[in-house]
Amino acid sequence: MCGILAVLGCSDDSQAKRVRVLELSRRLKHRGPDWSGLYQHGDFYLAHQRLAIIDPASGDQPLFNEDKRIVVTVNGEIYNHEQLRKSLPNHKFRTGSDCDVIAHLYEEHGENFVDMLDGMFSFVLLDTRDNSFIVARDAIGITSLYIGWGLDGSVWISSELKGLHDDCEHFEVFPPGHLYSSKNGGLRRWYNPPWFSEAIPSTPYEPLVLRRAFENAVIKRLMTDVPFGVLLSGGLDSSLVAAITARYLAGTKAAKQWGAQLHSFCVGLEGSPDLKAAKEVSDYLGTVHHEFHFTVQDGIDAIEDVIHHIETYDVTTIRASTPMFLMSRKIKSLGVKMVISGEGSDEIFGGYLYFHKAPNKEEFHRETCRKIKALHQYDCLRANKATSAWGVEARVPFLDKEFINVAMSIDPESKMIKPGEGRIEKWILRRAFDDEEHPYLPKHILYRQKEQFSDGVGYSWIDGLKAHAELHVTDKMMLNAEHIFPHNTPTTKEAYYYRTIFERSFPQNSASLTVPGGASVACSTAKAIEWDASWSKNLDPSGRAAVGVHNSAYEELLPPVANGNLAPTMIDDVPRMVGIPAKELTIQS
Repeated sequence: MCGILAVLGCSDDSQAKRVRVLELSRRLKHRGPDWSGLYQHGDFYLAHQRLAIIDPASGDQPLFNEDKRIVVTVNGEIYNHEQLRKSLPNHKFRTGSDCDVIAHLYEEHGENFVDMLDGMFSFVLLDTRDNSFIVARDAIGITSLYIGWGLDGSVWISSELKGLHDDCEHFEVFPPGHLYSSKNGGLRRWYNPPWFSEAIPSTPYEPLVLRRAFENAVIKRLMTDVPFGVLLSGGLDSSLVAAITARYLAGTKAAKQWGAQLHSFCVGLEGSPDLKAAKEVSDYLGTVHHEFHFTVQDGIDAIEDVIHHIETYDVTTIRASTPMFLMSRKIKSLGVKMVISGEGSDEIFGGYLYFHKAPNKEEFHRETCRKIKALHQYDCLRANKATSAWGVEARVPFLDKEFINVAMSIDPESKMIKPGEGRIEKWILRRAFDDEEHPYLPKHILYRQKEQFSDGVGYSWIDGLKAHAELHVTDKMMLNAEHIFPHNTPTTKEAYYYRTIFERSFPQNSASLTVPGGASVACSTAKAIEWDASWSKNLDPSGRAAVGVHNSAYEELLPPVANGNLAPTMIDDVPRMVGIPAKELTIQS
């Protein structure tokens, strides 16, 4: 991931303004530590902090067309850039960067080229011939992006809030799948897939079609000129990503450059469910496995940094971001700059445990649509910013446009969870990769129950966070919460604790409005809480809140406590975050 910042039409072309833009751009340097670039055309500024993944030698940004009159700053990866180059035979490319195609596509097709891009991206394109500009974000919102407005009439674009929140009168999330055009004066949605209307599909389930679509999604993400690996929690999604990568890595350009043995990474508390399962999958696939341990105290100590980087006060996002944030630092220390991860599967296939209570296929499908549309506020935000905090890029094949089209066209009756018929959550995905002749994974891993990342790293992680918040937020503070935080008022001490940290970094009202709210159980939308009357009394985003579904539900683990908060407990003092020795990372030249 890179960091982009654009200040457009600010009526100030002074050296002081240039210095200010450079200063703000440096706030994004963690996203792109490899190179910095700034282009100025009058009172238009395009800044870039580069993480070099493709063509590290010559792909510095901003990028230009042949006569340098069209300028682009981009954060992302365009997986079909080689095919797009072939479709532009009359154009000369300055670099081997995958993003170099964007300026040339604009020359050929105007603003209507964005749907031709297969990848994850956020970009700003300036046409200096008339000082018009366009801004676009990828279909699902895998890359983060914000838009702001200054009192001087300027438009601001930044990969993160911290690049613009101090200088804009108002700012908000740039919506995924949208394009902003200065010529047309507003936003329009360029991404219009069939599932977006939430109409109920009827395509019969074909296991091999689904399998091949996902294999293609993983294979195209092996495009890299730097060392990479896979995030492996031992759950179904990350294990399938690892299995496909291990199966198809040999013979790729990446294998020729960096070796054909795949590296895998896992994080968790000592004895956590994920560590055990990930080690077993790694042994089965033959990956070079790197296992990182952290303590509850390690995680608590990192919370302020996590909230500063992730830019949210959403409880479940912070719970899950903290271990990923710690792991990403370790991954970067090994010289790895790109990882492939399993986000998005639960939204597409109804993998969260609360989907067990979906009343019918229509409600099941509509909830998956709602979840996919909200991904940019939750799991995509976490995966993008927790890794980018340390200059690591996360790629998510489940959110491939073509794969989503295939998976979301399947009759949702096939996705329904029916334990009496042996159909657990994500049954159609499990069955698609249940190959007796050439197995992808051991059976018990292929059919392992869903664990949310914040649970799978160790159940005492969430319990420890609640205990820590109980020590720092009083009942008296909670009584005034609705007056201090009238928008998205925190209803638990844990949520109040995170909100106060967020407000210290981002005090503007616009900042609090960028974070979603509403009731949730086990990561559900507010609408799905209607599926079970008991859930309204047990509102917690952990998977263990799905009482009667999760094998280790809260009712079996915790004693009843007042106000839904744990009594204060002593935080463990076991050794600090350590890495379990693995075979050395081999980088071939």
